Order: sequence, then structure tokens, then C-alpha cells
Amino acid sequence: MIDMIYNFRQGDIHTAEFSDEFNELCIPFENSLSEEQIDVFHKILDCVSDTAAAEMRAAYKVGFKDCVALMREIQK
Repeated sequence: MIDMIYNFRQGDIHTAEFSDEFNELCIPFENSLSEEQIDVFHKILDCVSDTAAAEMRAAYKVGFKDCVALMREIQK
């Protein structure tokens, strides 16, 4: 059920834009790569993004459970 709530609210989460530092490092690096290397680099970035999304989902679940535990404790 927590996943359903998270997935429903996911559209309300505003994503951050890449930092200037990331762009300053990434763009010149990417421009120095061959087409094949660019494909691999993009796959690596996708893996990093998927990992960050999984961590965010896990943190949401933990926070949700902590909130419920806190509410229960307050009601006692």
C-alpha cells in the first residue's frame, strides 16, 4: 500500500535539475567520447538514476512507517 501511495504522489515530487558543477564536468567529458562510449556512459547514468530512485522509494517507506509509529506513540 505504501508503494501505491508513493507512486500516486510521485508526480507531485519536483525533481532537481543538474547542478552547474555536473554540467561543467559532464558535457565536456561526453563530448570527448566516441558514439559507443556515449552509449555506455548513458547506460551508467541510467543505472545511477535507477539506484537513486530505489533509495528514494526505500526512504519514503521508512519515513512513512516512522510517522505511523510516532502517531501511535502519541495516541497512547
